[in-house]
Amino acid sequence: MDTIVETAPDTAAVPDVRDPWLPDLLLRTERDALIPLLRRTPEASYGLRTACPGWTVREVLAHCAAALVRIVEDRLEEGVFLPAANAADVAERAHWPLGRIVDELERGFGEAGPVIAAGDGRLDTVALGEWIHAGDVREALGEPGAYAGDSQPLALPLLRTASRKRETPRLIADLGGRTGALELGNEVDGRPPARFSGDAATLIRIYSGRPLVATRYELAGATEAELLVYR
Repeated sequence: MDTIVETAPDTAAVPDVRDPWLPDLLLRTERDALIPLLRRTPEASYGLRTACPGWTVREVLAHCAAALVRIVEDRLEEGVFLPAANAADVAERAHWPLGRIVDELERGFGEAGPVIAAGDGRLDTVALGEWIHAGDVREALGEPGAYAGDSQPLALPLLRTASRKRETPRLIADLGGRTGALELGNEVDGRPPARFSGDAATLIRIYSGRPLVATRYELAGATEAELLVYR
């Protein structure tokens, strides 16, 4: 799972203030956009490969559904989101009818948010991982809006949170347009902030380790590898 246990303003002078209901809003917004797409997608397309090595569309969705329902049902034993546990969850669903996986995912999107909101913030970025996986699915299916769309402004503050939890170096991203600038990561003594210029979807690709083919951006003062939040 890509998990780390209003568009953001632009500067370090603005401290992070947790909005406990932001993950819920992101999940529900994504549910309303993604589930209808999945319901009308031909079953053969669920066998397409995604940006997640070794995983098909079906397997990514099974993983996402399992992770959210674990939160809903408070089944968060030690190691729950590590690769072995993720693989076991996907294997458990290998013979489920496709509709059952989509139903479980829809349930998770709708019910996990209030549980996350009631917690201490450690699960907030699960919603970001789910949203990025939805982008993986869109891209595999050839749909527009991978790592973009109406829910992107809700995801960007969670990306900032993830970048700080993972102790990536400070970066100021000029995203242009109404989005403006976004600050991510942490101060590093003796090191000026890195600079990014490009669109928000490309920024998300960089931080999540997604393919950068056919993107256009400028990055100075840091490498893509230093910015990864999923390692």
